[in-house]
Amino acid sequence: MSDASHPNTVSLPTDQELVLKVIPMPADCNASGDIFGGWVMAQVDLAGAVLPARRVRGRMVTVAVNEFIFKQAVKVGDILSFFSRIVRVGRTSVTVKVEVFAERFQLQGQYIKVTEANLTYVAVDDQGKPRPVPAE
Repeated sequence: MSDASHPNTVSLPTDQELVLKVIPMPADCNASGDIFGGWVMAQVDLAGAVLPARRVRGRMVTVAVNEFIFKQAVKVGDILSFFSRIVRVGRTSVTVKVEVFAERFQLQGQYIKVTEANLTYVAVDDQGKPRPVPAE
């Protein structure tokens, strides 16, 4: 759903969980003033791990970034909201979708989607070997 005052604005998802909010700072940006993609990726990995951690109940590792799309640049001072949902639970793995929305400093209360990603985490034992994900 778009807001007429800014063509890219959307409503925040209601079918996903808000798992992280963060504000990027000047130390996180490149020479052009945009936030480093790698910084955004690290935040997505943290946000993506929240729901699988509840399900796995123990050690887990990121094994795949199945898809990562940068839709808009992230700017210093944006308030980033990370929403996540589990899309698949396998025998030893949990795959999640993470969507990132920016509330621009100048446009408080209006959100644009800046990034979306699908990541897979695997439950591991103390030796780092895959182990079954516990039943829900």
